[in-house]
Amino acid sequence: MAPWALLSPGVLVRTGHTVLTWGITLVLFLHDTDPCQMPCPSQDPSGAHQIRGPTRAPSPLSPGPTRYFPGIDSQPSFPLRQWEEQGELLLPLIFLLLVLGSLLLYLAVSLMDPGYVNVQPQPQEEAKEEQTAMVPQTIPLRRCRYCLVLQPLRARHCRECRRCVRRYDHHCPWMENCVGERNHPLFVAYLALQLVVLLWGLYLAWSGLRFFQPWGLWLRSSGLLFATFLLLSLFSLVAGLLLASHLYLVGSNTTTWEFISSHRIAYLRQRPGNPFDRGLIRNLAHFFCGWPSGSWETLWAEEEEEGSSQAV
Repeated sequence: MAPWALLSPGVLVRTGHTVLTWGITLVLFLHDTDPCQMPCPSQDPSGAHQIRGPTRAPSPLSPGPTRYFPGIDSQPSFPLRQWEEQGELLLPLIFLLLVLGSLLLYLAVSLMDPGYVNVQPQPQEEAKEEQTAMVPQTIPLRRCRYCLVLQPLRARHCRECRRCVRRYDHHCPWMENCVGERNHPLFVAYLALQLVVLLWGLYLAWSGLRFFQPWGLWLRSSGLLFATFLLLSLFSLVAGLLLASHLYLVGSNTTTWEFISSHRIAYLRQRPGNPFDRGLIRNLAHFFCGWPSGSWETLWAEEEEEGSSQAV
């Protein structure tokens, strides 16, 4: 492999995602927020709060010791560090396994074939073309103007990948790969697992923050954790919106491309509704399990015949 291939956009994006994932995980595991090392109240064996160090007598200008937000500084320590110190390693181990699982799913979706249409058809595919010849000729199949392959229904040419993709959904720049017929189910599973990891990390980051004065001391001790909290908040919002939108599209058997550009797609302009919608249960079964099987051309032709018979 040529050295400059290591600087390709795909390698850089996947490396950046991996480094960012493990960097945030290390911050959540290693950030020290033990209140005994900060100027905040500690608990004696009897459970009463005591102020560490000498205190001054109250005066009109100085009413007393520094006050802290109730309910925040009363927590004994950061959850991950508390679990580690108490020897409760099950939850940290589960969190690490979830992070690792989300990273492996990301790499799988990013590196696998999304369902490219073969440029040179194999003998098996030629037989399929003979079978589709029996389908009514009203189906608007066309030849791609970029790679010159005969596009099946729901396929589209991706200019970034320079290939036609079956049941094309969209090109994901965060993965530098298309989301199509083969990797779309894994993409939805990745979003679900990633959202669980992000929400758990968001809880861990928030529970580790201690809001105390002065501001400069808080920024030095918790600035990195606060930046991590902001990143996790942003990523959680994006992952949640993506997961909700894709679950809606999967439930209606629609792709992102078809949902956005239905007015430009010939086989959707000819029908008032979605010709591929089989109902919620069958849509989910086909998407995640591949059942019931069958080509989109055959299903489109069946819906077309039903529509014409109802019109008569």
